[in-house]
Amino acid sequence: MMIKRIYSVIILSLLVSIIIFFISACNRKSSEALPDIYKPSASSSCRIVQQVMGICIPTNPQRLVTLSLVTSAIALDLRVKPIGTTNFYQTKPVYLNNKLEGIKLLGRSQPNLEKLLLIKPDLILGWENAGRQIYPLLSKIAPTVLLNYQGAPSWREHFNSVAEVLGKKDVAQRAWNRYYQRVEKLKIALGDSYKHKTISFIYLGNRGIESDVKNSFAGSILNDIGLRRPSTQNVNAPYGIISISKEELNKADGDILFVTTWSDKDKQVLKKLQQKPLWKKLRAVQQNHVYFVDFATWTGSNLLAADAVIDDLFKYLINNNTTSHLNNSDV
Repeated sequence: MMIKRIYSVIILSLLVSIIIFFISACNRKSSEALPDIYKPSASSSCRIVQQVMGICIPTNPQRLVTLSLVTSAIALDLRVKPIGTTNFYQTKPVYLNNKLEGIKLLGRSQPNLEKLLLIKPDLILGWENAGRQIYPLLSKIAPTVLLNYQGAPSWREHFNSVAEVLGKKDVAQRAWNRYYQRVEKLKIALGDSYKHKTISFIYLGNRGIESDVKNSFAGSILNDIGLRRPSTQNVNAPYGIISISKEELNKADGDILFVTTWSDKDKQVLKKLQQKPLWKKLRAVQQNHVYFVDFATWTGSNLLAADAVIDDLFKYLINNNTTSHLNNSDV
């Protein structure tokens, strides 16, 4: 058995090398002549998905691979557990807890092709930006569907597109019903308490200070709930993001300020910012209404993450636990 296993790994590795060689040597037209690793049998059950060209995907995929954690989280919400995924985030998102157990990490922005071959997917699913360059290769490994995704502003459309590909429209509708029920529950709990207050959301990293605005993932949730944003954040922007310089930190101000960092190491950036006079002048800082939240959750762009954002809003706006206020020791 051990010898056969080693032999299989060698064969798969050779196939990867051969295919990469052909793709590098040939232009896009000639890549269509590459040999298929995936060859569906004539009797296999599949259905046509209209993409650039109609492709046949398994009716009930058992070995799904996703090309982003967003797509993976959507699949999990639709009761389809991937066997592998890429993960752009540097850490596992808090909102997924142990849901990623048993899912093999295949890389960050693009999958490791050798690892992908070894787990033998029957469907590869993601968005165009994550797989366009290697689509000819991916489609030789398994049926590959790359969906149009324009970032956080189109997160709802991406959710529904994944549900359609996986044949889970009914499960998706139940997920949306759950989301809107929780939104209504929070709106009732809030009453008029925050009718005249503004909610700011910023994050820090190697690109400086940024804010997700009105047409972002977090922004759309706040809008659904009826929570107001500061005027500088109550706008639509490409990818739902605006940059804020340290000199114009007042654009980050609000009655409530939710703040996070790209990664744990960026918490040092936040600590330094907290020492700045402009930070100390922020209304939310002076009133002790600053809360540190999880970056991957508040930028999650899927309904599992949305559920966790709503949990945070209940925690900080309704329960208002004073031990949750941000101070230097928190970061």
